[in-house]
Amino acid sequence: MVDLILQKMPVSVSLGLWSTLLVYLISIPLGIHKAVRDGSRFDVWTSVLVLAGYAIPGFLFAILLVVLFAGGSFVQWFPLRGLTSPGTELLPLWDRAVDYAWHMVLPTLVLVAGGFAGLTMLTKNAFLDEIGKQYVVTARAKGAGETRVLYGHVFRNAMLLIVAGFPAAFIGILFTGALLVEIVFSLDGLGLLGFEAAIRRDYPVMFATLYIFTLLGLVMQLVGDLMYTVVDPRIDFSARR
Repeated sequence: MVDLILQKMPVSVSLGLWSTLLVYLISIPLGIHKAVRDGSRFDVWTSVLVLAGYAIPGFLFAILLVVLFAGGSFVQWFPLRGLTSPGTELLPLWDRAVDYAWHMVLPTLVLVAGGFAGLTMLTKNAFLDEIGKQYVVTARAKGAGETRVLYGHVFRNAMLLIVAGFPAAFIGILFTGALLVEIVFSLDGLGLLGFEAAIRRDYPVMFATLYIFTLLGLVMQLVGDLMYTVVDPRIDFSARR
């Protein structure tokens, strides 16, 4: 049982990790630009994009990508099943990495499309809240440039909740999206394992996968609490005693 779970775990963890990293790399710069250009055309049109990504169900978007780009009815630019092609274990390391990345494009795109909306709006609102505070007005009055004000003063305070929430975002993507994505793209991970166990009524495997997801959730919540002290040393949990 343990060996089976350890065999499936790298697929789910790698999918959730890459998706979470891409969500942060897209959402944070986009949220900052939306805050700086609040009310502009850029803000309006990107808000439409964000809302569209939030509104489209993940499994429907996954099926649409399969139909369009994975040999469904149009072109077959991307592979449909698994994370590696047959025989890749005999290839050099670079070729194996390229093959793995090619298989990850569509599943990762589905998870990123459904996960970047909330973080983008959180980043925008956090920066808007900090930009209106007194220390920003003081910094501008002293002659500091807009870039220095934004990244030297506002960035650290606005990013507290966003950076500390990375573990929770990872668990959210892993729990809410990975299951359906693994089923649609036939990725041999924990989500697909738990789904097949439920269909076969294999209760030991089903409860084992549930236990692993719960344990990961608790560990990541603890890591998220510790991240607050890393991002902002002023937070001291021991002082509450």
